[in-house]
Amino acid sequence: MCFLRGEFRVGAGDVLLGCIAGDTPVWIGEAQFACWRYSQLVLDAAPGRAAGMSLETSEDMRFIARARLFDDAEVDLLVSAGEPPRGSDA
Repeated sequence: MCFLRGEFRVGAGDVLLGCIAGDTPVWIGEAQFACWRYSQLVLDAAPGRAAGMSLETSEDMRFIARARLFDDAEVDLLVSAGEPPRGSDA
């Protein structure tokens, strides 16, 4: 879901996936992170009618999400980087 900056309450178990455009954080719930941990998630915005995520606006935009599993070398890099930041760290 999309929230205005400062309106999303990050929970202690939420996991920071990264930032869009350098400063817009993307968080995922701990249970979801456990399922997607070894996948690259790509989130795009594209023209068209939204069908389930929160970008339903008069702008006629929607999210498109894609995923792929990391290969063994990428998993090794993730493991060596350590755990990602969690809401309890914020």
